[in-house]
Amino acid sequence: MKILMLSWEYPPRVVGGISRVVHDLSHKLVNSGHDVTVVTYKDGNVPYFEDDDGVQVYRVDNFMIAPNNFIDWIMQLNFNMIAKAGEIINEKGNFDVIHAHDWLTAYAGKTLKHAYNTPLVSTIHATEAGRNSGIKGEMQKYINDTEWMLTYESSEVIVNSHYMKNELQRLFGLPYEKINVVPNGVNLTLFNGVERDYDFRRRFAMDNEKIILFMGRLVYEKGIGTLISAMPKILNNYHDAKLIIAGKGGMIDELRAQVNYLGLGNKVYFTGYLGSKDVQKMYKCADVAVFPSTYEPFGIVALEGMLSGTPVVVSDVGGLNEIVEHGVNGMKSYAGNANSLADSILSLLFNPDLCEKVTKNAKEKVKAEYNWTKITDETHFTYEKAIAETMANRQAKQIAQEEAKQDIKRTNEIANLLSFKKARQAFAAQ
Repeated sequence: MKILMLSWEYPPRVVGGISRVVHDLSHKLVNSGHDVTVVTYKDGNVPYFEDDDGVQVYRVDNFMIAPNNFIDWIMQLNFNMIAKAGEIINEKGNFDVIHAHDWLTAYAGKTLKHAYNTPLVSTIHATEAGRNSGIKGEMQKYINDTEWMLTYESSEVIVNSHYMKNELQRLFGLPYEKINVVPNGVNLTLFNGVERDYDFRRRFAMDNEKIILFMGRLVYEKGIGTLISAMPKILNNYHDAKLIIAGKGGMIDELRAQVNYLGLGNKVYFTGYLGSKDVQKMYKCADVAVFPSTYEPFGIVALEGMLSGTPVVVSDVGGLNEIVEHGVNGMKSYAGNANSLADSILSLLFNPDLCEKVTKNAKEKVKAEYNWTKITDETHFTYEKAIAETMANRQAKQIAQEEAKQDIKRTNEIANLLSFKKARQAFAAQ
């Protein structure tokens, strides 16, 4: 297949989880014999074109004019994506399928679909309503409506958990059979050759301290505030613990203020953004990895934690709730409940046998269910469904057009006969 991927982020640009998903999926599709082209945003000093181990990556600028707001910025980006994709199609021929990732590429996906009569598949990685616990403003309503438009225009829609399938069906009224659950995956070789680096670990904690790790964006829905609120109870029961918060985001000042208010300055450390190598080292240094989201469509960081051999604690929401089985391959807590979260973390800190059990089962589950070979096959099958549906619609449209032509022809023949009959009657009357 010739596949066009539309994404507003692709490595080295990493804003959220979309970047890694598009990167890993694209490479696995290429390895399976497909031709994959990615059109994405040019961020920083990266080339406009790159052959990324077989994935053809085209990056576009935004317009030179300054946008009024983020919505205008995204619209300008979509215009340039359409122009670049058009150039590629004119040079290399049409694609078999277009795969748009989230509302951020909705207008490019829709326009290219209609302009080149190409099947459109979309992945909804998260919804605006879910991120904000409802739609509360004009911008949120605009994004929500754009998400609906993208799912409406798509022949098939991909989500990464059954939770998200139910959410899309509820929010947008999509036919259930149109929504395909294809989980995200993780590179199974991610931690090959990576061992605990004690010199690296000592940059963040003392040797006697157990590291409780949060890895991700510092935004409200990730539940970091709940994790910080759980620390007093954890420290009262297990003094030699330290919380490491790795990532960046808009809540950093608010979270620092919360830490200072609780008097936890020497027991909570903010690392800021970590590069990929340091992320791998950090997982290996951690004793417990915690992902206490209040909204999480999937939770790829949990898979990374499980694959690294670090016991994980997650909240009982979204995709996290489907990945982790309490006491079997990880621990769960009630979302937004600091007391519940502390109990689950403490149960791992005090019980090495439980840690060994859950990490062993976690690795086995990740390798069996979240490997990219299985996920790529399921994605390819979704593409085939979209292509077959588009071809069926074309045939139905052609048949309808032929039938309409025949109806018009018969109508004209009848009209001519009636006119002839009236003419004869008029002649006879004279």
